[in-house]
Amino acid sequence: MTYDYDALYGTTPAALGDPSQVFVDFFAGLDAQRRRVLDIGCGQGRDALFIGRLGHEVVGVDLSPNGIRDLTAAAHDEGLAITALVADIRSHEPDGLFDIVLIDRTLHMLSEPDRLDVLSRLLDHVAPGGHCLIADEGANLRRFAKVAEAHRLAWEKVASPKGCLFLRRG
Repeated sequence: MTYDYDALYGTTPAALGDPSQVFVDFFAGLDAQRRRVLDIGCGQGRDALFIGRLGHEVVGVDLSPNGIRDLTAAAHDEGLAITALVADIRSHEPDGLFDIVLIDRTLHMLSEPDRLDVLSRLLDHVAPGGHCLIADEGANLRRFAKVAEAHRLAWEKVASPKGCLFLRRG
């Protein structure tokens, strides 16, 4: 059974803590250009808020109404360019292209066919030269790399921290 993150978010502010260090490090290596970022499984916004504070435009998607409520409130209070949507990533179709699609420990919560399908569809929404950054379980990362290899667009694996797969669209 899947963990009830909505219940957790309903009772615990900033339940998952600080932004993931691998993503903090990735964004620290970017130039100052503003980017459009899609945060899949954003929860209360631990990564989305950090990215928004850097001046990027963020769209966060999560199944949890409580998580989205908290992210929306924090983004509003800080005047950040963050749009937060309650949606099931298995059926959600992102609007347009993104410079970065970030998926932080979300896909493993889906069945294998769903996680592979979701990833394939999300790859369609990465702009040329953009990145797809995935943190997940090691066994899944190998399968995700195969999805990228078989995808209709050209993908290259770039330096990936342990537990991650970082892809760049050609």
